[in-house]
Amino acid sequence: MDRDTFIITVYCLVEEHYQHLTAIRPIRHGGFAPQLSDVEVITMVICGEFFKLPCDTDLFAYFRAHYLHFFPALTNRTLFVRQAANLWQLQAAIQRRLVRVNCYAEAPVQVIDTIPLPVCTYTRGGRRDRCFPGQADYGYCAAKQLHYYGFKLGLRITRCGLITHYPLLAARPHDIQFLDALVEGYAGGLIAADKGFIDQDQHAMLAQHQGIHVVTPPRARMTPTQPLCLVRACARWRKVVETVGSQLTEHFAVARIRVHDLWHFQHRLIRKILAHTVGVFLNLQMGRQPLDLDGILTV
Repeated sequence: MDRDTFIITVYCLVEEHYQHLTAIRPIRHGGFAPQLSDVEVITMVICGEFFKLPCDTDLFAYFRAHYLHFFPALTNRTLFVRQAANLWQLQAAIQRRLVRVNCYAEAPVQVIDTIPLPVCTYTRGGRRDRCFPGQADYGYCAAKQLHYYGFKLGLRITRCGLITHYPLLAARPHDIQFLDALVEGYAGGLIAADKGFIDQDQHAMLAQHQGIHVVTPPRARMTPTQPLCLVRACARWRKVVETVGSQLTEHFAVARIRVHDLWHFQHRLIRKILAHTVGVFLNLQMGRQPLDLDGILTV
């Protein structure tokens, strides 16, 4: 679809779920209504991420120059940026609802992983008095052989690529220490993970108490404890989370969020997760390959 059709499609999707969520719990109880509706702001934020406009200044300038006929009340950049930031909880709620709407959140097989989230260049990492003091930390990503200063993004996804859980994690601890956080809220089933999540005692406890069975490939010279056919199947499924992590990093630039406090960092991260979820959701609705996000837009 072209960009005009894409914007209209996203607007209709956001409007549908916005009306459901606000009917249950209104987000405003008084005061003047904003010039731009919440649906318009969230639509522009999602489309801006798809159009690779992660900077608020560029996003505002693009829609002001090319789509003022769609959003005639888009006149003040400061008000737009503030409204978009204040809607982060609603954006997170829409993302959760998109995942739940077809019971994807309860999928019996899900995949977990973590990706690094640098918050500044490594040479500036020592300036922690100005860059997330007491929150960010030094970490190491073995897969990318990357030393960085920032956070980790935990991912739990379905086999079709929908993100069902995305906790923001500390950078320094090893991945296995975040296993409980990554399976939080999961009703039970099979979790495919990489070698960084090997811990047989923790796996046994999750299987016994929560019905969650974690499958990981064995390390070298390690006696296999799981059926080989299951390990191979999980290895194929893990490629999906690698694709999602690559899309978040390359297309949605989650590793290039340059802000100075955790609140702004989280709301920027949430809107990128929402944009990815909207893309996968639309592909599923249209019968396309779920993770073919570049193919949604024809121009």
